[in-house]
Amino acid sequence: MMKEPNAQASRSDYATSNWTRLLRITVGLAVVGFLGGVGCQPNQPPPLESSSSPTSAIQCPVTYDPGQDYFPKKVQPDYAVGFSVEYHHHYKIVTIQNPWKGANQTFQYLLVQCGTPKPSGFEDLPMVEVPISSLVVLSTTYLPHLELLGQLDALVGVSQFKQVNSLQVRAKIDRGELVEFNSGNTLDVERLLVTAPDLVMTYGTGNSDTDSHPRLIKAGLPVALVGEYMEESPLGQAEWLKFTALFFNQEAQAEQVFSGIAQEYQAMVQLTQSVAQRPTVFTGFSHNGTWYMPGGKSYVAQLLQDAGTDYLWSESDARGSLPLDFEAVFNRAVKAEFWINVSQDWHSRQDAISTDARYGQLSAVQADRVFNNTARVNAAGGNDYWESGVVNPHKVLADLIKIFHPELLPDHQLIYYQKLDS
Repeated sequence: MMKEPNAQASRSDYATSNWTRLLRITVGLAVVGFLGGVGCQPNQPPPLESSSSPTSAIQCPVTYDPGQDYFPKKVQPDYAVGFSVEYHHHYKIVTIQNPWKGANQTFQYLLVQCGTPKPSGFEDLPMVEVPISSLVVLSTTYLPHLELLGQLDALVGVSQFKQVNSLQVRAKIDRGELVEFNSGNTLDVERLLVTAPDLVMTYGTGNSDTDSHPRLIKAGLPVALVGEYMEESPLGQAEWLKFTALFFNQEAQAEQVFSGIAQEYQAMVQLTQSVAQRPTVFTGFSHNGTWYMPGGKSYVAQLLQDAGTDYLWSESDARGSLPLDFEAVFNRAVKAEFWINVSQDWHSRQDAISTDARYGQLSAVQADRVFNNTARVNAAGGNDYWESGVVNPHKVLADLIKIFHPELLPDHQLIYYQKLDS
């Protein structure tokens, strides 16, 4: 399934020891059958250039030198608050904070350079030898990380093929190079055990009925829980690229790529700093009687502020979504100039009105100013906004500036957004 911004889920946890593949299979099959899986998600921009340098080609040191620093290039997050890394000569300790909403625990992983000894004193930490050479991702949000790091060769499987937008990953699917692990909402753990990847990247929500990582860990699979969707800023989400890089020893590449993304994003922000008129805007739609409105401290609110708008719920201190009823939103938003991020099922304003006639009374609908982040949706419904868009906030921001202040970016062509048909 896809992870969308209003979803108050989370992905969390990573725990695993670097057990042998045989132990994973013999013990894992004995204790685990099929389990309810976690879905995949999100986006990706125009095809990203990839200089594939297979991690498997990297040689592990033959002789261990305790005085050598095996990680000369180091990274720390500048915007992301959900992870940190502590470097030692031949190992790294990665800490994950706030992996899902309301999480009251942190998670730590021990990443040890291959060909060097496991350090003592960390028996309770799950261990992974780095650089890894095979990876399964259970959310499409991580696929752009592999493209940007030039590590797609390491990808051996995904949750569901149909959600994938990346042209490079779809090419691997067409060539029969990837395994699909989800059938509907059921994750095939036995197949994962047979595939025996060096790492499985997934996320947690804190819901024991749907989270797969506890069972994957119990099966002996090495699991990394990723919490980028809990970040409160667009650049914070994108910076989890560095987290993925830690497992490939690709810190230098991650630093270079993310630095460019951050610079472009900040350049876009400068364009809107002195705009005289900031149009009013609101987002979302009513679903089963509840309208989930991004709080004023959410990354959506940050994007809208940076795009030079007056977001109608900016005064809220909520970092997640506010569950509101239709009337509460309607009364405040009826005169708003723009409406964005509506139902993916709507292709025209009439689709919205057919769902609820009251939508037709909104000024944004009447003025033909309704835009949706669905310009890159594949035939199966996989939305690239939630795939490559997560690591390209500068391109998302450019789209929004083009919508709200077209004079600032006259030559920009919308990438992720499109206007609903009249």
